[in-house]
Amino acid sequence: MSGPHRLSSVELDAATLPAATAEIEHERRVAIFDLVEKNSFEPVGAEGGPYQLKLSLQDNRLVFDITATEFTRTYAISLTPLKRVVKDYLLICDSYYEALRGSSASQIESVDMGRRGLHNEGAEQLETRLEGKIVVDHETSRRLFTLLCALYRRG
Repeated sequence: MSGPHRLSSVELDAATLPAATAEIEHERRVAIFDLVEKNSFEPVGAEGGPYQLKLSLQDNRLVFDITATEFTRTYAISLTPLKRVVKDYLLICDSYYEALRGSSASQIESVDMGRRGLHNEGAEQLETRLEGKIVVDHETSRRLFTLLCALYRRG
C-alpha cells in the first residue's frame, strides 16, 4: 500500500521475545511480511511516513518504537487486557491445525469460524488499546494481532 501513513519496515527486538523454534520464527517473518505489504498506520501527531517500527515486549507491555523523517515516538500498551483473547486464539489455532489432519470438512469449517471470530475480537481489542496513539484500519489491526500472537508463541 502506498501513501504517507504506512509502515515500510517492522523489526522485532529479539532480546525481549520468548525463545522460538524455526517454525515460530517463520510465522513471525510471514506476519511481518504481510503487515509491511499492506497497512494503514498513522501515529497521532505525525506529518507522514513511511514509518519504521520496532516492536518489543517489556514488563508485559507491547512497545512500539516508531521512527520516520523528523518523527520519533514510543508507545507502550499493556497486554493484560489482550491476554485472554491471545491465549484463546492460540488454543483454537492449535485445534484448527489438528482438525486439518483428520476431521471432516464441516468440523474444520466450524473450528475455522471460531478462529476467525477470535482473530477479529483480538484485532478490535488491539485497535482499542491503540486509540489516541496510532490509527490503524481493521486489516492492519488484524495483521498486528497476528504478529502479536506470533510473538507470544513459545517453542
